Amino acid sequence: MAEKVDHLFRTVRSSRGEYTYEQVASEIRDAGGPTISAAYVWMLRNGKRDNPTMKHLEALASFFGVPAAYFFDDEVSQAVNEQLAVVAAMRDAGVRKIAMRASGLSSESLGTIVDMIERVRALEGLPDGADGSDAGSAPEGRTKGSRTPG
Repeated sequence: MAEKVDHLFRTVRSSRGEYTYEQVASEIRDAGGPTISAAYVWMLRNGKRDNPTMKHLEALASFFGVPAAYFFDDEVSQAVNEQLAVVAAMRDAGVRKIAMRASGLSSESLGTIVDMIERVRALEGLPDGADGSDAGSAPEGRTKGSRTPG
């Protein structure tokens, strides 16, 4: 549980950076969610509490823009993390420029570009994917509000 909450804090951010525990707790309360304190959010993130109520999980999921199943379904967690990784990568201006320039190219041309990028990554001693996973993996994106991975 703590790893998943921590991952959301590290990847879903405001334009000013990582959310504070008070921001998370306040926004959950302001949105009509369950009573939750900044200290409790900190405890969930740091493994001091590991059995939150379903209402707390739903509120955290809603805040970070992920399905509640993220916290207890490994397949959902993996898919969300892949989506978050893509969104986080797109925050890099160089990655955005490459993606924009590649738009409209044929699948054969895109395959060639992917092969070239993988070769360069290998030459630089980087793992297959931008997030250290396989190249086919991609991260999660915030679907509402201004929170974005990064």
